[in-house]
Amino acid sequence: MMTERDIQTAREDLAAAFRWSARLDMHEAVSNHFSFAINDEGSRFLVNPAGIHFSRVKASDLVVVDLDEPLPTPEQGGPDPTAAAIHGAMHRNNPQARCVIHLHPKYVTALSTLDDPTIIPIDQNTARFFNRVSYDIDFGGMGLGDEAERLSATLGNRSIVLMGAHGAMTVGARVSDAFDDFYYLEKAAETLMTAYASGRKLRVLSDDVAETTAQQWANYSFDLRGAHLREIKAILDVEEPEYRH
Repeated sequence: MMTERDIQTAREDLAAAFRWSARLDMHEAVSNHFSFAINDEGSRFLVNPAGIHFSRVKASDLVVVDLDEPLPTPEQGGPDPTAAAIHGAMHRNNPQARCVIHLHPKYVTALSTLDDPTIIPIDQNTARFFNRVSYDIDFGGMGLGDEAERLSATLGNRSIVLMGAHGAMTVGARVSDAFDDFYYLEKAAETLMTAYASGRKLRVLSDDVAETTAQQWANYSFDLRGAHLREIKAILDVEEPEYRH
């Protein structure tokens, strides 16, 4: 059971993640969505309302969607219908998906258009994702109805879905987990697409080295994910303190 303080912290963490994603140019107009489940069943979650630019999102802007109640329309301050469908299915069907981040940034989206979008391990960032990404290459439209349910099943027991011809989703127990994974996912995609563009033969790490590196990332002795978001919030506290309101 989340307390009101827990929910407020989730709101502030999400708002910070929205604003920082805009600074990194990972947003797309007023589309894309982040959410956080506030009950164990995943039937109630915070999500951004339709039509607000990421750079302006405040903690109080986030709306609570209850899947057992009628969904408010965008004109009533509700979320984009695809946000309610995709994130609702993700939260309801995947216990590990407390936070869900969905974006279409440049390099991840470019990678998602390849016939084989596998993130091959060529450096320590790409190795972070070795055997840790679900690949969904069966693009079926905008993510409503059955498509949302299909996407949620694709995740399995992993925390990342690379969505063919679309973008990606990351999930985690905390906002910091899902955000940090997406940050590094885009970095990995940038490195890989840049290497592909060279036209030269790639030096791919062995499976053993890639798996060891992925485990080292996962078991790092310091909470890098938490520190990443904490430092972002410290910067925003000085430069854009209204994000907490």
